[in-house]
Amino acid sequence: MYRTHLLFVIDQNTIDAGAYAVKYEFEKEIKSANLLEEVKISETGSVNLIGKGVIILVFPDSVLYTNVSVNDVKEIVNEHLLKGRPVKRLVLSESFDIPNITITPTRETLKKQNRIVLERAGVINPESIEEYIATMGYEALGKVVTNMKPAEVVDEVKKSGLRGRGGAGFPTGLKWSFTAPLSGEKYVVCNADEGEPGTFKDRLILEGDPHKLIEGMAICGYAVGAIKGYVYIRGEYTLSIQRLAKAIRDAKEYGFLGNNIFGSNFSFDIEIRKGAGAYVCGEETALIESMEGKRGHPRAKPPFPGQVGFRNKPTVVNNVETLANVPNILLNGADWYKSFGTKNAPGTKVYTILGKVNHPGLIEVPMGITLRQIINEYAGGMAPGSVFKAAQIGGSAGALISEKMLDTPLDYDSLGEYAAVLGSGAILILDQKAEIPDFLRSVMKFFAHESCGKCSPCRIGTKILLDRSIDLYKRKLSEKDWEDSIKIAKTMEKASFCALGQSLILPISSANKYFREELKDYFA
Repeated sequence: MYRTHLLFVIDQNTIDAGAYAVKYEFEKEIKSANLLEEVKISETGSVNLIGKGVIILVFPDSVLYTNVSVNDVKEIVNEHLLKGRPVKRLVLSESFDIPNITITPTRETLKKQNRIVLERAGVINPESIEEYIATMGYEALGKVVTNMKPAEVVDEVKKSGLRGRGGAGFPTGLKWSFTAPLSGEKYVVCNADEGEPGTFKDRLILEGDPHKLIEGMAICGYAVGAIKGYVYIRGEYTLSIQRLAKAIRDAKEYGFLGNNIFGSNFSFDIEIRKGAGAYVCGEETALIESMEGKRGHPRAKPPFPGQVGFRNKPTVVNNVETLANVPNILLNGADWYKSFGTKNAPGTKVYTILGKVNHPGLIEVPMGITLRQIINEYAGGMAPGSVFKAAQIGGSAGALISEKMLDTPLDYDSLGEYAAVLGSGAILILDQKAEIPDFLRSVMKFFAHESCGKCSPCRIGTKILLDRSIDLYKRKLSEKDWEDSIKIAKTMEKASFCALGQSLILPISSANKYFREELKDYFA
C-alpha cells in the first residue's frame, strides 16, 4: 500500500518543458531514499494548465507543483516525501482550484461533477484501459449494444440537444438521423484536425482520455449502422496519436472494438489517418477528400457526407469534443445532460483560453456562462498590469468582442445576436496594449496562407485583405480603402466555396463595429 502518489502531467506542453527528465530524476531519488514501496509514480493527462512547466500532483496531500526542474527533485523528495513539508515556492497558488481532481473517483462523484468531456483528464492514466474501465468506461457502450435499438440511441442523442462542438453547432442527433436509415456500407469519421492558432482542446482531450473518443465513436457506429470509424488527426499531434493508437489496440484486446462487441451482432473497428496540416481540411468534405488521397479541397454540397461521404458511402463526421459527450449522454440519459447549460444549448463547452490572463489553459464550463465569469473564476483574472480590452471568441475566424459584451452568455443564440460564434472554442484575451490593426494583420496572414485556392473569391480576396491589413497597420490605408475591404469581406462571405473564405467578415466587421475610433487613428 503506497502512502504517497506522484501523478505526472504528461501532455505536449509538459513534455516540451522536460517532464520526462524530471520524472526520471524522481525515480532515481526515490530509489536512493528507499521509498520505492511507499511512493507510487504514474502519468496522467492535462490538468488544464499551460505555460506552467512541469506539473506534478501529489496525493493524498492535494499538492500541485508547477515549474518543477530536475534541480528541484532532491529538495521535494527530502522535504516533502520524507518530512511531509511541501516545497512552497513550487506550489501553485491556493486561489486556483482544479475541480474534481481525485485519485479514485467513485461512480457517484463522476455522475455529479460538472466536467463531462474532461471528467477523467488529470485523474487517470490515459494509457491504462484498466483505469478507464474502473471509472465507468465502456459501460455506456455495453448498455447501448445489449439493451437499446439503434433508433433509440439516435433518439436519445436528439433528445439531449447535443450540438456539434466543431464550430457549426448542428444538432448531432439530427445529423445521425440522416445516415441511420440508409442501407449498405457506412462510416464514422472523427475530425481531430485542429488547425487554428490557439485551438488545442481536442488535442488535450485525446491526450487525457483517448478511450472516451473510442467509446463515443463506437456508439455512433452502432446508432447509424457503420462498419468502421476513422480518426483524421493532425500529423503533428504526436502524443495524441501515440495514446490513441495504444487505446485502439487495448480496446481491441478487451473486445470493445472488433467483432461481436459485448456478444452482440455489432462489429466496429477504428483506424487513424494522419493529416498534413492544412487548415481547410477541418471542413468535413475537404477532410474526406484528403482521406481519399486527393488534395484537401472542399466538395460542393449537396450531397452532404451523411448521404455521400467517404468512398461515396454515407458518412457521419463529428469532431472530438462532440463524440466525447456521447458516452455520458447514453449512460446518464438525455434529461441529465440537459440539466447543464441552457435550454437551446445544453451541456458543457470546452474552451482554450489564452492571452493576458493569469492562468491560460483548458477549461470546461456550462454552456451559457459569461466571458467575465470565465476570466475571473476560471482563468484567475487578468494578468498583472493588464486591463481587458477585447476578446476574440471562436478562433481566428471568430469575432472580436468589446468590454460591453463581457456579460453576454456564451451560447449559440446569444452570440448570434452579436454576429459572433463559438467556433473552435478558442478565446484570446487582449489587453490595453494590443493594437487592433496589428491583430487584424495577424489574422489575415493566417487565412491568406491557408486558403486552398480552389475558388477565386477566397484565393484572391484573402491576399487583398492581407495587403490592406498591412497597409492599415503601417498607416498607409485610406478610410475609403478600409470601407472597400469590408465590402470585399462581405462578398467573400456570399461567394466563397467554404467557411474559410466566408468567415473573414467576422473579425473585420467586429473590429470595425467595436474599435472604429482606434482604426481611425491608423487611416492615412
